[in-house]
Amino acid sequence: MKKMLACMAGLATLPMVAHADSPYFSLQDGDGFKRFSVSVGALHVMPQGKAQPVRVNTAINEGYQSKVGDIQAETVIDNLDPDRKPNRVVEGLVRLIGAFGGKVSSGLSGDSYVYGLSEWDNPGTGLEADDVTTLGLLTNYYFTDNISFEMKAGIPPKVDIKGKGTIYAPFAAVATPLGGIAGNLNLANDIKITDLAQSSKAAEARAWTPAFELQYHFGKTGVNKFRPYVGVGFMYAYFNELEIDQGIESDLVAAGHMIQNIINQNAGASLEMKDSTGRMKVDLEATDAFVPIATVGFTYDFNDKWFAVGSVSYAHLQNESKITVINENTGQTLINSKADIEINPILAYAGFGMRF
Repeated sequence: MKKMLACMAGLATLPMVAHADSPYFSLQDGDGFKRFSVSVGALHVMPQGKAQPVRVNTAINEGYQSKVGDIQAETVIDNLDPDRKPNRVVEGLVRLIGAFGGKVSSGLSGDSYVYGLSEWDNPGTGLEADDVTTLGLLTNYYFTDNISFEMKAGIPPKVDIKGKGTIYAPFAAVATPLGGIAGNLNLANDIKITDLAQSSKAAEARAWTPAFELQYHFGKTGVNKFRPYVGVGFMYAYFNELEIDQGIESDLVAAGHMIQNIINQNAGASLEMKDSTGRMKVDLEATDAFVPIATVGFTYDFNDKWFAVGSVSYAHLQNESKITVINENTGQTLINSKADIEINPILAYAGFGMRF
């Protein structure tokens, strides 16, 4: 961030250096234009991007071996793989225990080999930024009557991030009751982790998006009151004060316990979504980015000092959100999820300004 501020300071002093060293930037009598302008107004940001699938990986590698531990017979029955032919002897024993509301003890349940939780995508899910309006500030330095350097800024707004779709964990396992003497049981189930659309917003963040452009203004000061202009440059996007929805956070904490129970050699408790011995923390981050921006706009002069301005800009902005679930007792990252956020905003600005 310090490097960024230093860069901005350097850009701000460039016009003064050029003005001193080159007669091209000297203001001759009769030119009739003012060097500086500033305007304030409403800046409305309209993201155009679409939600991209959430990618998840966990600390459980393919074929991770974990003891099942005590587990309700009904839980085993509910998670039998419908696409695999069951072992009739073992299944019959479990169903018999379940008929009496019983529990399969750790002595009988044996080991399990867990699959599907290493890494997976979630089609139909994602995050999208919502529209937002804030107070905008535009400042310009005019090298000539037609060419200027503009900095777009304003009050950094809080942006709502909407969620889309439900994340499921594609759990699968091969259980070996009684050490596999009587055969194995194949388990498979899509375990619901969280509904990203359960609230009006999945998260929120404060957006800092200063932009810098070189612009060309058509027409001439003192001759044309209405002057269109075009500009190209870059935007720096930085996000902080990120907060995740409490309901989604609670679901992710439960998912963290599920992973920790498998690590703790208690896979049965994982299927029953019981709390583990861990202390879960959910972190949300977003990457920053430098992106191109282009603008078309106009100014309308009331006199040589006061003017109105309107513009429409487009920035090709995409960043990445990262959500991690960490066991604070061990420092281990249990769940790591990522999603590209396509913002690609259209920025509409209308304001009034002063030249000096």
